[in-house]
Amino acid sequence: METEWSIRQYGTEDAELWDRLVAESRQGTLLHIRGYMDYHSDRFRDCSLIAVRKGKPTAILPADIDQEGTLRSHGGLTYGGWLTPLSHFDGTDMLDLFEAWTSWCRENGIREIIYKAIPHIYHRIPAEEDIYALFRYGATIETVNLSTVIDMREIPPFNTQQKRHLKKASARNPWIRETDCVDEFMPLLHECLKERHDAAPVHSEKELQILKDRFPKGIRLFLAGTGMVPEAAVCIYDTNSVAHCQYIATSAAGRQDGVLTYLFHHLIHNIFYDRRYFDFGTSNEDAGRILNSGLLHQKTGLGGRGAAYQIFRIKP
Repeated sequence: METEWSIRQYGTEDAELWDRLVAESRQGTLLHIRGYMDYHSDRFRDCSLIAVRKGKPTAILPADIDQEGTLRSHGGLTYGGWLTPLSHFDGTDMLDLFEAWTSWCRENGIREIIYKAIPHIYHRIPAEEDIYALFRYGATIETVNLSTVIDMREIPPFNTQQKRHLKKASARNPWIRETDCVDEFMPLLHECLKERHDAAPVHSEKELQILKDRFPKGIRLFLAGTGMVPEAAVCIYDTNSVAHCQYIATSAAGRQDGVLTYLFHHLIHNIFYDRRYFDFGTSNEDAGRILNSGLLHQKTGLGGRGAAYQIFRIKP
């Protein structure tokens, strides 16, 4: 059947167009802007796509391709399905787009597709036509990660344990400040991830500083403590109406004294109170197969409830 859609690969000359389509989409965030995507271009072979309808660029897919011929929603991004326009686009259009897209994939030797759907909390308006199209095209669920999110229209109270932490910290009156210097933030993060998870941050100090400099209003770093050295730290990605916790760190002393709870209370009620959602992030390991119940309990105790980050596998 003749289709009004065609697919072409993104080129560097499309950067301005790409960023405009991100800004005009239903679900684009700072993660999809080329200045964010391209900072790690040396790690991924970019294969981002532009969907053209009747000669007009209309939708975009942040993507890369691996050596086995798998097209992936960009490997450097937490989420990144099709970004679609605010109007004149419905489920029928998405099915037509999928038809053109999967045909392009077959013609270009793509063996399979890994698709990271954009969680609904990042949608400016409802935009789950891709979930329906994935069902129609026989996609299977590859991974589900569980994030913990506060709906800021009706903020739940902290649970009893977190209230105790808040009271204990409040008695010590911790300082809180925002910093533009990644070097102030990273030592505590390294210490916390190594001690509690035997892991390291996804971003190096240099990478995070580059991103912080590029997006000073979108990437924000907060520190808190009762002495000279920070005892709690949170990196927030402020994306549209969502304040997302990209990194959370606390020292042993900070945990004992409730400083992280105190910092979260401040962020929720004094800094990001006018956002639609406050997202504490996922609590999973092993591609979603393991749920860190202790971490989940902590986030739920702060008022968060479940939101799914879904990844699908589809044969074109």
